[in-house]
Amino acid sequence: MSKIILTGDRPTGKLHVGHYVGSLRRRVELQNSGEYDKVFIMIADAQALTDNAEHPEKVRQNVVEVALDYMACGLDPEKSTLFIQSQIPQLCELSFYYMNLVTVSRLQRNPTVKAEIQMRNFEASIPVGFFTYPISQAADITAFQATTVPVGEDQLPMIEQTREIVHKFNTVYGETLVEPKVLLPENQACMRLPGTDGKAKMSKSLGNCIYLSEEPDEIRKKVMSMFTDPNHLRVEDPGSLEGNTIFTYLDAFCQNEHFERYLPDYGNLEELKAHYQRGGLGDVKVKKFLNNVLQEVLEPVRNRRKELQKDIPYIYEVLKKGSEEAEKAAAETLDKVRSAMKINYFADPELIREQAEKFR
Repeated sequence: MSKIILTGDRPTGKLHVGHYVGSLRRRVELQNSGEYDKVFIMIADAQALTDNAEHPEKVRQNVVEVALDYMACGLDPEKSTLFIQSQIPQLCELSFYYMNLVTVSRLQRNPTVKAEIQMRNFEASIPVGFFTYPISQAADITAFQATTVPVGEDQLPMIEQTREIVHKFNTVYGETLVEPKVLLPENQACMRLPGTDGKAKMSKSLGNCIYLSEEPDEIRKKVMSMFTDPNHLRVEDPGSLEGNTIFTYLDAFCQNEHFERYLPDYGNLEELKAHYQRGGLGDVKVKKFLNNVLQEVLEPVRNRRKELQKDIPYIYEVLKKGSEEAEKAAAETLDKVRSAMKINYFADPELIREQAEKFR
C-alpha cells in the first residue's frame, strides 16, 4: 500500500509559531524524508467558511497568506501537492454520503467540536456546516486515501471520528476506504503550544500569537511580555516551570547549539531549568535567550516569505496545479465509493444488462 500524507490548515489568518511546532516543521521533515509516496497539503477554505460564512473576503485573502507561509517554511510544490479545498468538488459529495454514517449525538460528544463551539460562543446557534466539520474532515482524509495524518494533540478526537466513519463504511459497503493513522509531534511541548499570555490555546482572536512572518522588533516585544511564574518576584526566588510559558517555548524550539551561541554559561536546557528552579536566575535573562532562539529560527522563514511575495501569480499557479492534481486523486476515490454504494449506475454495464433481462 502507498504511504500518503494528508494535512492542512484553515485560512483565517497568517500562520503562527504554534502551527510551526505543531505541524509545519514536521511536515517539511516528512516531505523530505522520502518515506511517503504522496504528500497532500490542503488549505481548508471551505472549512473556514463554516464559521466565516458572512466574511468570505477574509478567507479569500488569507488563502495566499497560508500558501506563502507554507512555502516559506519549506513545503516544496515539487515534492508536495498544495491545493485549495473548495476546488475539489468530490469532497462535498463524500461528506454527503458519510453523514448517513454518523449520529447527531456522536457529533455532540466530539471533544474538539465541543471546545470549538464553546470558544466561539455559538451555544444553540451552531451553523450546521461547522457542527458537521468532523465529517467534512473525514472526507478530506479519505478522498486521498491518506495513511498518515500529522496533527496536534487537540485534533485526536477528529481523527478518531474519521476512523469510525471508515470502519462503518467498510463494514456496510465492503473494504473501500483506508483507515488513517495519527502522527503526533515527537516533542511533548509541540503538542499544543500555549499563547504568549499563558492561555492554553494560541489564537489569532486572543492576540497571543507570534506569527511566522513577524518582524524582529515585534517578536522581541512579545517575548519580553510573556507570561512566566507569577510567584517568581525576585531573581533569588526559586521559580516554577509548570505553566511557565517561556520554558514551554524553549522546550519546543531550543537546541543545545543555541546555548553555545547565546548563553554559554549553560550546556543545555536542563541546566538552565535547574538554575531557575533553585533561584538566582531572572526571567529577563531567560526571555532574552528565548528571543535570540526565536529570531534565529524565524529569520530564514521571514526572508523566504518576502522573496515569494514578489511573485504572487506564481503562488496561485502552484495552487491551481496542485488543486488539479488533488481533484484527480479524489475522483478516483469517489469512483470506488460510488461503486461500493451501488450508485455508479452509468458505469456498470452489468447492471444495465441485468435490468434488461429482468423486464424482457
